[in-house]
Amino acid sequence: MAEEKRNAKNGKTGRIHSIETFGTVDGPGIRFVIFFQGCPLRCLYCHNPDSWNMTEGMKMTAEQILAKYERNRDFYKNGGITATGGEPMVQIDFLLELFEKAKERNIHTCLDTSGIAFPADPNSPVYDKIEKLMDVTDLILLDIKHIDEKDHQALTGRSNRLILAFARYLNDIKKPVWIRHVVVPGITYNEKDLTKLGLFLRTLKNIEKIEILPYHSMGKEKYERLGYKYALANTPELTKAEATKAEKIIVRAMLENN
Repeated sequence: MAEEKRNAKNGKTGRIHSIETFGTVDGPGIRFVIFFQGCPLRCLYCHNPDSWNMTEGMKMTAEQILAKYERNRDFYKNGGITATGGEPMVQIDFLLELFEKAKERNIHTCLDTSGIAFPADPNSPVYDKIEKLMDVTDLILLDIKHIDEKDHQALTGRSNRLILAFARYLNDIKKPVWIRHVVVPGITYNEKDLTKLGLFLRTLKNIEKIEILPYHSMGKEKYERLGYKYALANTPELTKAEATKAEKIIVRAMLENN
């Protein structure tokens, strides 16, 4: 309790699941990766189900997080910090403070998000906060789970409407985006949905990169430890050849008639 009171004096506190100090797959260069606690989605393939609950995780201030970054700052000269999760935007106030303080230190900021926390109402106070957040965010890693709304609901428990609206918003403000898409055999690995995704991405002019993330079952043991049922227990992992094929289908649709 005393520790939490001291933290509160130094700014807002966020709930953090974990921190990776040498990340190489969450944005450009070597990254200091902050895994935020809390997520409204329940993706069947999620490998961090222990990050779902908003009341868990360790409480930290932005200053505490950035102090850890500064200890090894030289390692990150071509990288920066990445906020991931969980879903970072469910802690929008803390995330905004963290990125504002990072930019004061000239740190490259990257947000790995599904966009599910994007408000449906542009008059929402959250919308204003997201606008401020975008001012201090250098790059978005946008994870589009499924392009079909009904199948997205089955895969994650939520509609994809806000996610696609967020993608369009990012295009409107010309924010650089890397698209991430987990390809799962029997769920997202089919020509129809991959083509549909490519056709949607073709309407966006701010896409710098597409990352195909092959489905793997590495999270299965964690589900078992937590006493959760792993719904994809019988789903095979995506092969490299299948991942390459999936990317080609998306890119082909993006370039169609161009």
